[in-house]
Amino acid sequence: MKNKLTNRDKQAQETKRKLIKSAHHVYLQNGFEKTTISQIIKNAGVGYGTAYVYFKNKHELFITVMEEVMQDFFKVANQEFRPATPEEACSRIKNQVRDYMSLAIKHRPIMKVVKDAIGSSEEIESEWGNIRNEFIQGITTDIKHSQDKQLVNTAFNPFITAKNWYYMNEMFMWELVDADNNENLELIVHQLSLFYTSALYGVSDS
Repeated sequence: MKNKLTNRDKQAQETKRKLIKSAHHVYLQNGFEKTTISQIIKNAGVGYGTAYVYFKNKHELFITVMEEVMQDFFKVANQEFRPATPEEACSRIKNQVRDYMSLAIKHRPIMKVVKDAIGSSEEIESEWGNIRNEFIQGITTDIKHSQDKQLVNTAFNPFITAKNWYYMNEMFMWELVDADNNENLELIVHQLSLFYTSALYGVSDS
């Protein structure tokens, strides 16, 4: 049986949530470099001493914001992948790529801040590396499953293949984030999927 939250616990959760929501707003407004933790605290309407109980600096706060945004991407990446045929695998991969890239467009404003922050903060760059590795591990698992089902040639090293696939997707994700329009979305989805699935699954058109 779970312990019931006390009023103090609820207040602590609410304070933390206010800070995260405020951080998201201020980072969007000012960008990473120009944002200060004082601005975030003031916008949240909480006490300075209280705020530092939860976050030691703006880098730590931004990591929390970034992780929350990336949960949408992980929901796409972590969809169950148990195809029975190469054709089914290719169809599902193409849909995943489309959903992933569409999220980059949906979250374009904050993802632009994420990109700048990765280049400005070692802490955030390190956390992005952890996020990246989590994606790669998931892809590796999917490739191993396809090899076990004899859908993918075992000559492919699952980890190296997964790493290549992830980095290709990340590169085009940032391209869409930086773009002023979404004109290239379907072209990117088709070409990425075709390149990957034709190599792994031998399907000539996805």
